[in-house]
Amino acid sequence: MIFIPKKTLLSKKQDFSATGGTLTTDGSDNIHTFTSDGTLVVTGSRVIDILIVAGGGGGGAGRGGGGGGGGVIYQTNQTLGGGTYNITVGVGGSGANTTGVNANPTQGGSSSIIGPSLNITALGGGRGGSANSGHAKNGGSGGSGGGSAYNDNGGRPTAGAGTSGQGYAGGRTVNGGNDPRNTGGGGGAGGAGTGGYSPSKNGSGNSGTDPNGGIGFLSAISGTATFYAGGGGGGSGRGCGEGGYTTAGNGIGGNGGGGNGGSSFSSPCLGTSGSANTGGGGGGSSGGSGGSGGSGTVIVRYRR
Repeated sequence: MIFIPKKTLLSKKQDFSATGGTLTTDGSDNIHTFTSDGTLVVTGSRVIDILIVAGGGGGGAGRGGGGGGGGVIYQTNQTLGGGTYNITVGVGGSGANTTGVNANPTQGGSSSIIGPSLNITALGGGRGGSANSGHAKNGGSGGSGGGSAYNDNGGRPTAGAGTSGQGYAGGRTVNGGNDPRNTGGGGGAGGAGTGGYSPSKNGSGNSGTDPNGGIGFLSAISGTATFYAGGGGGGSGRGCGEGGYTTAGNGIGGNGGGGNGGSSFSSPCLGTSGSANTGGGGGGSSGGSGGSGGSGTVIVRYRR
């Protein structure tokens, strides 16, 4: 019979360490939070929970749709083996630009953890549809989909699709024709974006629906219950300072850092950007440039 000293058994049980990101504690747990690219260097192995949030999509311009929230992947009881893990934190997509270089909004960047025992990637949020000259009015697909730009006699633009298990679709108005002109909110990691709707062409003051961004994903992995990856609100379908169209109002960004859509009454009528390190989508504008998406985050939590 072989006897192993108790001290040796204890040291084997505790032979684990991890470095990288910002280290905090919550009760008996360690939490590593990454708000930019980095590495997690692990000795030994441990069961972990992990949250991966991609960057939000940029909002559209000129009665544009809201950007989709970044894709969210939350996994529990995953084995983190020894070695080096590359962490990528997705940047927020750019809002549609109407000054200088005329450019469409862009999709948010993907976030990931890649290493010996884990290979997980969340996709960036889809761009919002943009109505500026030469831009794409359909919302883009992504972790969550971007909302559509405004409808007109030329057609009713589509919203972008979300990715199963990561997020939801953007919103698209059910109104047709040239009046009312309505946009769509970006999808969130917890729910779809809303299409602006104006019954009987009377706008949101008469039981209409504003193009709000979809709600984000609620998690307490950081030690505090927090929403991530809300969709951006769509811009008002009435252009900046413009009258005559009986549209819904601007949309509000979804809980989880989604930016608000631009109002037609508050110059400069721009969409606001998604919040940093939440993966929120950028708000669409009613005139001028759209808001940028918020950057993502990666959070790893385990028992000490």
